[in-house]
Amino acid sequence: MQKLSALPVVEAWATYRTGNATQWTARQLARRKGDTRVSVVIPARNEQATVGDIVAVIRRRLVEEVPLVDEILVVDSRSTDATAEVARAAGARVVEQDTITRGLPRMEGKGDALWAGLAASTGDVVAFVDGDLRDFSESFVTGLLGPLLTDRSVEFVKGFYHRPLVGAAGVEVDGGGRVTELGARPLINLFWPELAGFVQPLAGEYAGRRATLERIPFVSGYGVEIAMLIDLLDLVGLDALAQVDLGERHHRHQSIDALGRMSAQIMVTAWSRLHRRGLVADELPPTTLLTQFQRGGGEGLPHLNREIVVTDIGVTERPPLVTLDREAVRAA
Repeated sequence: MQKLSALPVVEAWATYRTGNATQWTARQLARRKGDTRVSVVIPARNEQATVGDIVAVIRRRLVEEVPLVDEILVVDSRSTDATAEVARAAGARVVEQDTITRGLPRMEGKGDALWAGLAASTGDVVAFVDGDLRDFSESFVTGLLGPLLTDRSVEFVKGFYHRPLVGAAGVEVDGGGRVTELGARPLINLFWPELAGFVQPLAGEYAGRRATLERIPFVSGYGVEIAMLIDLLDLVGLDALAQVDLGERHHRHQSIDALGRMSAQIMVTAWSRLHRRGLVADELPPTTLLTQFQRGGGEGLPHLNREIVVTDIGVTERPPLVTLDREAVRAA
């Protein structure tokens, strides 16, 4: 079989704009930050088991031992457990997603929590870290901040990592990221090939300059990461984007049904961006209803021992913060 090569622009970018978290120490970055304020935003919904440890590591290693991070903000995304209390006790400032978005249309999903975190935070540079990480290391934060605090031409940094998948048959070292490989990567290669060099375009850890992040919309659901990359490519260009190897990521894995819903939201999000480029005529796909099947004797298809489950996987968007009165949003 003939060996093919990536697009020259992808190979060049991946060589020039790919780093490793081990390149920077917290003390080096603290010396480089000057008067730049740094915020870490953690969206969390029912993450009482993990969010406290994440906050505690950041506070101990990057606030108290080294003055790198100025603000740790946890966005409580309608938790029904003790997420807010645990995060606050560990040293984070906690805000409620619905408090920050009060007066605006209610939206569901992670993207809305991220938008609320950007609105409520104060840093010139904002790093986003998921709230379900286990065995968390401060290198997740320093790795994301490294390019932004040492290179003014970088506007946004995406993390990537090994994602072991624990299953009945054992551990697959890189078994995670199934939605990326089955959904997002094919879409990106087909329609946004400049972004093909991103190892994990759906990674939940990334950082950017506030002035840039406030100029893009945030998709409400699981399409937020792919939308962010596409919109930033259009806004600032590929050379202003970078990626950093953060090592290994341990977190809770979703069921195959949940991954299917995530993939569908990513496709709907991609459709909206294709429409903006004039590549599809209709603003919305023919339907945003996803039909799935669960084993059991439900009323859907009893003769097949399957139950029909229908989910609306449509997405909505928060507008760029720059188009709103940010201070009024923060004071909500």
